[in-house]
Amino acid sequence: MAVVMENDCGRGKEMAGFLIKNHLEQLQSIILSPDPRIHYPLHVDFAELMDENPPLAHLIFSQPTEYLPLFDESTIWAQKVIFEDYKQMENASVKAYVHVRINVCGSPLEYPETFPSIGRVRVKHRGILLTLKGTVIRSGAIKMIEGETIFECRVCKHRFKVYPEVETRNSVSRPTFCPSQSCESTRFQIVEDKKTCHDYQEIKIQESTQVLGVGAIPRSIPAILKDDLVDIVKAGDDVIVTGVLTAKWSSDMKDVRCDLEPVLIANYVRRMNEVKSDIDIPDNIIMQFKQFWSDFKDTPLKGRNAILRAICPQVFGLFTVKLAVALTLIGGVQHIDASGTKVRGESHLLLVGDPGTGKSQFLKFAAKLSNRSVITTGLGSTSAGLTVTAVKDGGEWVLEAGALVLADGGLCCIDEFDSMKEHDRATIHEAMEQQTISVAKAGLVTTLSTRTIVFGATNPKGQYDPDQPLSVNTTLSGPLLSRFDIVLVLLDTKNPQWDEVVSSHILSEAEQSKGSNDESLPDIWSLTMLRRYIHFVKGYFRPVLTKEAEKQGLLFACWKV
Repeated sequence: MAVVMENDCGRGKEMAGFLIKNHLEQLQSIILSPDPRIHYPLHVDFAELMDENPPLAHLIFSQPTEYLPLFDESTIWAQKVIFEDYKQMENASVKAYVHVRINVCGSPLEYPETFPSIGRVRVKHRGILLTLKGTVIRSGAIKMIEGETIFECRVCKHRFKVYPEVETRNSVSRPTFCPSQSCESTRFQIVEDKKTCHDYQEIKIQESTQVLGVGAIPRSIPAILKDDLVDIVKAGDDVIVTGVLTAKWSSDMKDVRCDLEPVLIANYVRRMNEVKSDIDIPDNIIMQFKQFWSDFKDTPLKGRNAILRAICPQVFGLFTVKLAVALTLIGGVQHIDASGTKVRGESHLLLVGDPGTGKSQFLKFAAKLSNRSVITTGLGSTSAGLTVTAVKDGGEWVLEAGALVLADGGLCCIDEFDSMKEHDRATIHEAMEQQTISVAKAGLVTTLSTRTIVFGATNPKGQYDPDQPLSVNTTLSGPLLSRFDIVLVLLDTKNPQWDEVVSSHILSEAEQSKGSNDESLPDIWSLTMLRRYIHFVKGYFRPVLTKEAEKQGLLFACWKV
């Protein structure tokens, strides 16, 4: 026992030395923070720790349950070492609640054995530092749980900590014997003034459908967030969670078998919505965009067409539809007037057309271009599936996000729009115009944000009649159609000459794919380059309506009336 405690003390000093050497600024910021009751994160890169101290990095990877709490305690030692330089400053104090957060980005822990998909998590991953990637589909309520409890031996007065067990739903089990070397007492008392409590939240993450194989069903796993990690993610966020895999007993419900369920105790959470690697725009890429438009300075329409050719290249022609897709993904500018009324900046697009006109192809390609997208079909969608569902989890009602909430800040593609029931279609009126969803289910009353672009595709009712209004041809109600900013009709004209041109394009595309794959920016835009360009235009440009454009719009509105 004494040898183990001595080893832990030595490791703790190593950790404190590493923190002082490499993370002095974070320690200074924590010491000078005013509130000593807040839980503070201290971020450490695993790659940096591995370069500095490989044996210590291996211990944290292989035995995180023992050494991560020790790493947290070492932050107190490190603060005490450097506190002498700051004790004269106002609010300076040694903070007791500091947690080391391990970031595995760029380290060897990103290989598949320690970074598996959620569906491939097995018993062999238990007890090591594991990293999982997925989408948050459920965000539970923030609770308060009892943390580590300090017991005192009635015989030798030795004090020691006992941590709650996740397997028994965070209950603290009473110790059976005194851990002191010279005492074997079984009588203890709790030190009441040393009790600590922690913020606690459970989320559920689901693996992305893009990484699934043929016929695979996306799997999900619950994750536990504590202290400074709570409430930093919401339903629909793409996250990378690093933590320790353990298990807990399922809730004891009547006529339901009690099983051990896997659960990930999070140590570090990273939101991927803003930091997707393929949407990062280096300076050289921005220079290529500017050079591209400088080459087409005199003929801007040719430059525009060069970009549109790369949107859904498998579909021949239909430049109007491709232009509408590009403008819808880029969106507009949100306007808030003096009274606080918001006018949405996201546009909605509806494609109405005969079967075989490429509607679904445009939907799937648009989903690839968006950094956050959800694809669903009208036949398989209900009002709860599109908005939000109230589910019972362990005797408590929680809200589970639907398609529109998961696509907040991105794109929601709904194919076969006409297959939805009228009641289900009516539920998305508020989400499309007000960009919120008001929920009153199972005693939960709330409003969720849905700043989502809706891209719909529908077939006409029978043969499309140009003499009839759109609501008659599509069976969609007028209020729903009015929420789509662009409605395009695609008809199969049964023209032999056009069919011959399209078939020739398909054959030429197949021949080009067998040839060279040389890409040049003016001629061929790759999918990654298109995503970067749309992200660049959406983030860097804020168009303003000129007085001349306002006059033209007013004249058009008067002429239309």
